[in-house]
Order: sequence, then C-alpha cells, then structure tokens
Amino acid sequence: MTDNPQHSEPAAMAVARRAGAQVMRPESLAAIQPSRLSGARAFMNKMLRERWDIAIERFDVDADASGTVVYSIKAQDREFSFIGFSRPPSRTARTGRIIGQAWDMMGTLNEGPATEADIDLARREIPKLYTGRASPNALIWCRSNRSMRVFDQTLEALASGVQPSVADLSKVCYLMRNTGLDGNGTFGTRSFRTLGRDHPLGGVLQAQLLTAYMMREYSCDLVEHLARLKSDKAVPLDPSIRSYIGVGNGSALGLIFFVHRHPRLLDAFIGARETAIAAARSLEKGVAATRFSYLADLLETAITFRRQDRMVYEAFTSSDEVAADLEEIKETVARMQESGTLDGESPVYPFDALVGRFESRIKPESMETFLSLLIELVPEEADKLFAEIDAPDEFVVSPSETLESLGALIRKDYDWALKTDMSSPDAYKYVWYKSETAEEPRRGAREEVPEALDLGLDVCGGIQALTADMADEDAGMTVARFLLKYPQHRFLVARIQSLRGKHFHTPRANINAEDFVPIDLVRLMNCGIHGVDKTRDFLNRNLRGVLYHGAPTRDEIRTGYTGTWFYPAEPVQ
Repeated sequence: MTDNPQHSEPAAMAVARRAGAQVMRPESLAAIQPSRLSGARAFMNKMLRERWDIAIERFDVDADASGTVVYSIKAQDREFSFIGFSRPPSRTARTGRIIGQAWDMMGTLNEGPATEADIDLARREIPKLYTGRASPNALIWCRSNRSMRVFDQTLEALASGVQPSVADLSKVCYLMRNTGLDGNGTFGTRSFRTLGRDHPLGGVLQAQLLTAYMMREYSCDLVEHLARLKSDKAVPLDPSIRSYIGVGNGSALGLIFFVHRHPRLLDAFIGARETAIAAARSLEKGVAATRFSYLADLLETAITFRRQDRMVYEAFTSSDEVAADLEEIKETVARMQESGTLDGESPVYPFDALVGRFESRIKPESMETFLSLLIELVPEEADKLFAEIDAPDEFVVSPSETLESLGALIRKDYDWALKTDMSSPDAYKYVWYKSETAEEPRRGAREEVPEALDLGLDVCGGIQALTADMADEDAGMTVARFLLKYPQHRFLVARIQSLRGKHFHTPRANINAEDFVPIDLVRLMNCGIHGVDKTRDFLNRNLRGVLYHGAPTRDEIRTGYTGTWFYPAEPVQ
C-alpha cells in the first residue's frame, strides 16, 4: 500500500508549513481553534454551496413531547431521511452516558426516503442500543437530551408570545445537546467505506456532522411545536435567534483513543490546516492589500464573539484575553492597510510578517484564532484541501526494509520519544482502561487499578523497547526476519513505516505520565477537527461546547445564504 501523498509533500510556497515539532506538542494542539477546515464548518459550507433541501415530512408529537418526527434531506444526487422519536424528559433516567436508560430524543439518519417499515424498525430497535439492529440503510443512530432550564425558558417565552431572553440562551447557546452519534458498523449501521468518495456523505465524519445539524434543527422545531400546542398566542423563534442556537456537544477521554487509532486522519486534518495557513502567509503584498479589509472585518467578528462570550473557563484562556489580543492585531492590520508598512518596513509577505510579529507576544489560542481567520483569505485552496482529506486506517509492514533504514527513520521522526525519560517514577503513573460500570474510558492511578488492561498507546515506551531489541540484531537484518523473532513489535513497526514522510500524526507526549493533561487532546478533536465553539473544561478531562453555533437554518440553506455565519454575535433584543 502506498501513502496518500496529498498533504505529505505540499506544493512549494514562499512560507513553509510549521514544523511538526512545534505543532504536535499537546499544549499547541489544545490551542487550535475552529476553522474553515474543521468538520462542522466545512460541511455547512458544502451544504450551502450545493443548496441542500431539508424539509419536515412528519411531526407527530403531542403536548407531553411524545411522538415521531421525519425529515427529508435532499442532496445533489440522492435523498436521506432523519427519523426521530421524541420522549418526555425523565428527571431520573436520562443521562448522556451509553449506559443510560432514557433520552429525550433517539433517532436515525438513513439513506433514502423514510418508509413505514424504516420507522417501525427504528422505533423498535433503537431503544435497545447494543442489543438492537439497524436497518441496512441506516448510517447513524443518535441520542440527545434537552438543556432543561434553557429549553423550558424558551418554551414558556414562545408560548407567551415573546422571544426567549438572549442573555439566558447565551449561557449555553443550545436547546438540546448531542449525547451519542454511532455509525460505521455500530449497531449494524452501514460501513462508511462502502459509501465511496463521491457519495454526498463519503467524506470523513460527514454522516455524523449531518446528524448533529439535524439535532439542531429538530430542537428548534420541537420547542416551537410545543409552544403552539400550549398556547394560541405562541410565536416562532426569531430567525436571528434560531440561527444563533447551536447543538450542545460533550466529549471525554475516549477521544484520546481516537487520536491514537487514527493517525492518518489526524495528519490529514492538521496537514491540510497547516498548508492552508502557509498559503495565506505566502500571499504577496499586492494580493494581500486587496484582502486587508476582509481580514479586518473577520477580526471584528471574532472580537465581538469573544467579548460576548458568557462561558466560564477553568483551564483555558478566557475569551476576554483572546479578544484583547485580537484587538491588538486588528489595530496593527489597520495601520498596515493605511501605510503598507510594518515597523517602518514594507514586507513582501504581509500576513507572514503579522504572524511573526505576534506569535510570541499573544496567547496561543489568540494566535490560532488569527491563523484560522487567515485561512478565510484563501477559501478555494482551503476547500480543495478539505475535499482531498482521505485517511485509510490500515497499517502495513514493509518487510524488506533493513533495520538500519528503520532505525534511521525512528531517529528522524521519533527522537522526542527516544529522549523521553521512561524510567522515572511518574512515567507510568497512570493507566488507561474501560470502566466496567459506565462502559467508558478512564484514566486512573496504576496503583488503584493494578489489574486493569492498559488500553492507551505507549508510543514512547514502545519505541524505546523496539530500538533496544533492534540494537541486539545485525543492521542488515530485514524487518521480516526481525518480526519473526520479535512479533510483539509488529503493530508499532507497521505504524512507523506506514506514517513515513508525514509530520502531524502523533502527539508528542507520554500519555501515561503524571504531567500529561488529557484535556489537551480532547480539545484538539472538539475545536480543531470537529469545529466546536465555546469549549468549557471540567476537571481537565471533559469538555462541553456548541456545534453549528450561528449556522444557517435549513430554510437559509435552501434559499441560498451568503455571508459569514461563524462567530455569531448575540441577536439584538
């Protein structure tokens, strides 16, 4: 098998991509912010370009919120359906965990129009979860719960004939939160590999992203529907408030397993982002001069968004600090636009000069926000890079490679792992395991769970053990003969060989060490890759945030929305 080359060797640019040694530190990965290349933003832009048609076909829900909903989703060359089952919220049984017994909504995203047989099967099987079986055309099974206080406040307001308080909405920015998106074979759903690259949902994560968007639309439709059933005075959500509302999203430690199991995907996403950033930084001053005004507008949008952010962050940089940094950049951009100079000089690559000016002076999150905005200056290049992301999971051994060659590769790409002190008392302080009661990933002190099977990927310890065994053999020995003698190293050798030439695939950390901060990699997945805004941290292990915050409604997608929808300002009230 040959490596997919699209991000390994990008076209030559005046400004190079940042080095893997800089980007792949956990603290650097945690700072990466949503961008045009994040899943939710990229998928929404795709739906807008192609003018997808999403419509309610059935909304049979009673005043107690019990019933069935069906949506039709028409892409360019095929139709999908979203079937949801609404339930009255339970104060005791509802939970976001897979071991829960009740959710406020359970649903399925299917290929093709919804038939009565599809609806009946889903109604019968979805509540069973692990003992249930999806229909052959099912892509995703999903679950969601209300944000009880905000949902109820919104319902009461609409039923009274007024709009909900934006101040209350802004405390969470959603009516319902995603508590599960399962597909790619789970519960018998269709394997994504069978869809193919030309399928409307054939790109990475796109079936999940469409389902999350349908949760957002459903939550708004449900609150409006219940308000109408409650009162003749009821009014619908104001369009600006409806688009401001996103869908909540919570994530925990399981995403760290995802990061280590999908290094090609990680490399593809981060590599695409770094290439797009380099392309923007490589814009020469003649071209850059035509984009200063747009950049200033984007900065103002981001500043307003951060100034209005009401979330409380425990470990991450506050939005006020990010806004202050962006204000400083905006002022510098204004001066450059007026004079064409920076510090008295006229740089050939103005945006690269701006990055150089601020990258060591402002908070990492502020810089990553600015870099995300720069990507908007090269939209065609960025969209092409996103469309090319392909990340096969398979690793294969190159059996004829010699140990001398493999050793050189390891020293070049994994010097950081070789230099990590794995003999210190804290190197293996923690173990990664699966909870028997909650069926969720956990990280605990090894002395507290001595019998636990460590499910984490020990990159540093594994590479050091591999090189120690290699040192005992002749340098000319082939990998095939080496693995016959040391079969325990087969997976790691295949991983190393299969990732040759790539730079953004493995976080540079010992995840078993005491000083490793798990939330860093969880936030990378949420912010950078999924595109979740306003990610709040809990105990350095869990994150909560908002997907599709400010995204156009289904009516706006159909009629043709133009403009900047991300980083939404609070609706004027």
